[in-house]
Amino acid sequence: MPRFKPARFLTPVVAVCLGALALTAETQNRNTPFAFDLLLRGGTVIDGSGAPATRADIGIRGDRIAAIGELGDSTAARVLDVSGLVLAPGFIDMLGWSHHTILVDNRGVSKVTQGVTTEVTGEGWSPAPVNANTLRDDSAQFAAWGLAVDWRDLDGYYARLERSGIPFNLATFVGHTTLRLYVMGHERRAPTRAELARMEALADTAMMQGALGLSTSLVYEPASYASTAEIAALARVAARHGGIYISHIRDEREGIDRAIDEALEIGRQAATAVEIWHLKVAGRPNWGRLPAIISRLDSLRAAGFRVGANSYPYTAAATSLSAALPSWVRSGGPEAMLRRLRRHAVRRRLRAELGDLGGVMVLGTVDSSLRRYQGRRITDIARQEGKPPADVLIDLLVADNGGTGAAFFSMGEEDVRAAVATPWIGVGSDFGAVAPDGPLGLNAVHPRAYGSFTRILGHYVREQRALSLEAAVRKMTGVPADRLGLQGRGYLRVGYFADVTIFDPTMVADRATYEQPHQLSVGIRHVIVNGRFTLEDGRLTANRPGRPLRGPGWNPRSQ
Repeated sequence: MPRFKPARFLTPVVAVCLGALALTAETQNRNTPFAFDLLLRGGTVIDGSGAPATRADIGIRGDRIAAIGELGDSTAARVLDVSGLVLAPGFIDMLGWSHHTILVDNRGVSKVTQGVTTEVTGEGWSPAPVNANTLRDDSAQFAAWGLAVDWRDLDGYYARLERSGIPFNLATFVGHTTLRLYVMGHERRAPTRAELARMEALADTAMMQGALGLSTSLVYEPASYASTAEIAALARVAARHGGIYISHIRDEREGIDRAIDEALEIGRQAATAVEIWHLKVAGRPNWGRLPAIISRLDSLRAAGFRVGANSYPYTAAATSLSAALPSWVRSGGPEAMLRRLRRHAVRRRLRAELGDLGGVMVLGTVDSSLRRYQGRRITDIARQEGKPPADVLIDLLVADNGGTGAAFFSMGEEDVRAAVATPWIGVGSDFGAVAPDGPLGLNAVHPRAYGSFTRILGHYVREQRALSLEAAVRKMTGVPADRLGLQGRGYLRVGYFADVTIFDPTMVADRATYEQPHQLSVGIRHVIVNGRFTLEDGRLTANRPGRPLRGPGWNPRSQ
């Protein structure tokens, strides 16, 4: 959803059954009365690999897991009885939009309370590089939040995160949209040779400063103006640094097969892995197609293609309300779009061209005077105000300077369930961290902001039995860590970072709805990030132990 849309790897050398032996050796070398800083005793360990759950204790020292197994009489500065609870690796959100919201409110309420310990961001739009072109479209929202963007590159952004303090780890891709805006603005044309070279240089710098790879969001302007060749050139830059190519593909409706082909071709040309963000098929005529698409990707994976995907467990998407407009209206960026929408001839044309708007719900607005429309369907507003639905949509966008968000009820439950039940498809909320109170609680949001992970554990695992608990945990942990190269994370293993989510499998559930979205999930008892609690006994702590996670091309000399 645009706008509102590092350490070396430690190979596990101690198996669960040898945890106590490793503990003995390490304890002898410590000048401390305790073996551990924290001992989690008596829990059910699901380690992120997909292996069956086992009963084990976990000993944590500093920011690392020091031992796993039957730890007997081991001592610790703190011992926590977690009997009856599941100990899982911290959940990894493969697509969030917290790169700005976490600087507005650094509690990360909606993420922490559903067990997230790491978020990946940068879907087309990334936090860097920054210039006047990249800031222009979001300036009204930043002003409303009181957010000053005081960085220009990824190093500067990471430094800002560290000064602010964050409750979860954060990694980012470098966004093709941001690169294009930086160099070309909203120009609807191919880049010149010099412009493409400038974008390549910016991508190269971002990769050396820690980006995970190149991302695109090809369904939205101005990325939709780009050719496959343009994107492949930038993906090759990322691949030289070990980065992958990840995409919101160009079409999720009738042309989805061609869009997937394009993503695979870019990966082939760049000689890198491909990831598809929030894999889905939209539009009622396309419902039921996703199982066949997953089967095709399964076959490609079996043949050795490095391709993966992620999804969220809801039938509604969320993005800008302007996404309901035809591309000819949106062409040239928000300012050009608003000029068109103010013309009577355009309004008349859109009354005829816009389809059924009954599946469109207003979410957040930038203008506080428009909040009375939040959480309401466009067609309901139209009936109450005696207007054509197209006029309601146009009036909202013009009054809100194009900043209105919306939910689009466009997917079928059969397809959503198919993606959830596929073990290699990861989980991405596609929403930034928000909170029921404070500046991020003023706007309506999609319920996926609060419930993506807990909905899978409660609704799809416990109630629907669409997949096993071990498979669900793997989707949220080991799968994204492997796919994205998040070293030392995603698994409960000795030597790995102590990112742990502890939950009650009998009661974990989402509570957020479209009508009442600011509702915290239940059943997540404790969340530990880099060895420190961010959620303890279901309550947020004051700790901000999260870190920027840098990608494979990170070069400290670039700082």
